[in-house]
Amino acid sequence: MTIDLDVQRATGFTPLPDDDQFELWATAALQNRGDAELTVRLVDREESRQLNATYRGKDSPTNVLSFPAEVPAEVDLPLLGDIVICAPLVDEEARQQGKAAEAHWAHLTIHGILHLLGYEHQEEQQAADMEALEVRLLAAMEIGDPYQ
Repeated sequence: MTIDLDVQRATGFTPLPDDDQFELWATAALQNRGDAELTVRLVDREESRQLNATYRGKDSPTNVLSFPAEVPAEVDLPLLGDIVICAPLVDEEARQQGKAAEAHWAHLTIHGILHLLGYEHQEEQQAADMEALEVRLLAAMEIGDPYQ
């Protein structure tokens, strides 16, 4: 399995996880599914707010957004898409929830990538399935249940 991961730092917020951490979390989320290409873009509140307003109709920043690639079936590319993570919001949420920042980054990165793979949480059973998978993937990295 080869992961082509582009980490874009479009924020002045610090500290941020390094590329190796994002690669570890992406590898966990992809669970040996084969080759994959994706982008993780780290942004400030304003870019998150703009994207959330444009694509979800919600005029506020959000912790993570996922944009699955729309590759025609006849094109053989392992392109998954992009996730956008609001760095200051991740830090704020981690503090408010009493979590280690790194654990929250790992969770949101995995959560966003699972959306790229087609997982959803709009319905109760979908949410339960997705959360159980997230908990299992995080536990394998010795990160506690983010829903506790």
